[in-house]
Amino acid sequence: MDFFEVINKRYSVRSFDPRPVEEDKLIKVLEAGRLAPSAVNYQPRRFVVITDPELKEAIGQAYPREWFKAAPVIIAVVGDHSVSWKRKDGKDHCDIDVAIAVDHMTLAATALGLGTCWVCAFDAAHCAKVLQLPEHLEVSVLLPLGYPAQGAQPERRRLELEDVVSWNELPKPRS
Repeated sequence: MDFFEVINKRYSVRSFDPRPVEEDKLIKVLEAGRLAPSAVNYQPRRFVVITDPELKEAIGQAYPREWFKAAPVIIAVVGDHSVSWKRKDGKDHCDIDVAIAVDHMTLAATALGLGTCWVCAFDAAHCAKVLQLPEHLEVSVLLPLGYPAQGAQPERRRLELEDVVSWNELPKPRS
């Protein structure tokens, strides 16, 4: 599949087929995240693959949506603030590095016929407790992964290019 076709096909899947994800496809998705660039190449991300039903249920309490718990795989993408690059003014790039990795993973999943959905509106403290994370590690994204259910409908509302790009001046305010 052409790269731009992958970009155009990717959407947030919120309805999953129950069939399991093949291990080779899961490994390719994880490799895409591993190979993603990071600030100063510090690579402050870790991937916790959750397939165990009891652990999925426990993590699912942090984001209690049935469609989320129905995904065959949930990947907790964890940022390691102890190794992430910090800019001179103190800005921690951990979340940015995690986001780059997750974006690579979502595009790889799409290319493999799988679906994902960035989930960020979850109880991070609950996830940290369930996964027994030390303080310097933070679950930044929960990424459900699986085959889209039959009839899953993509929502692809996007602003037009002229609404997000300006040339040699500040962008005009959105109305």
